[in-house]
Amino acid sequence: MTSVTLEQLPGANCGLCGFHTCGEMARELESTPGLIKRCIPYSQNTVAGKPARADPGGPSRSEHPATAGAAVETDWQDSLGRQFDFYLEHFPEDPGPREIILPHNPLLTRELEIAVGDVLIGRPLGMSCGCPITHCGIAMNVDPRTGVIVWCVTGPLQPRQQGFKDLGYYIAEGYEGLVYKARCELRIGARYFFQPRMCMLQWRHSGLVNYLNRTSRAFQVRVEGLWIG
Repeated sequence: MTSVTLEQLPGANCGLCGFHTCGEMARELESTPGLIKRCIPYSQNTVAGKPARADPGGPSRSEHPATAGAAVETDWQDSLGRQFDFYLEHFPEDPGPREIILPHNPLLTRELEIAVGDVLIGRPLGMSCGCPITHCGIAMNVDPRTGVIVWCVTGPLQPRQQGFKDLGYYIAEGYEGLVYKARCELRIGARYFFQPRMCMLQWRHSGLVNYLNRTSRAFQVRVEGLWIG
């Protein structure tokens, strides 16, 4: 079996295959080509006769935010054809998108003795996104007094291999990340449609930008008041 290259993969970084990114999977495919069966977007695109690699619409991280991705960002649409304003990228040093969450029962943070580094699973319910996908992640910051947890959302491979603590339903309070290219001007206090780059469903979200810091490479943002659609 011929190994599939990174350029042939969909570029969605969705985690359905069990790896954090398409790049990680591509490295494994060099020695184990059969793993391509795990890539659902690749299989769907191949069967449909479409190019395997979807346009990720994302700029290079080495480009300046004012010009990055100008030739790539063309349609600004999610997988359902809905328009959004920017992709939210995760910090390079993080294993995945940084999400601020609160369990529906905040006492679980203490009862489960959640600590930094713990592997967790849970699902955002109701007005705070209502995502149908169970999220998996690694705890980065824990406040046992309020129950608030900051975690980096990753793929399902680590929970399968190492075990996990189950938060059940939780409220998604906000995201923190980087914006390398936006369709419009970003302002504190304004609500935007955005798409987390590693969203498994590739759906747009909406949120209020309440922190904005421009660096030489990107805008660092915090987005709260989340919902999907």
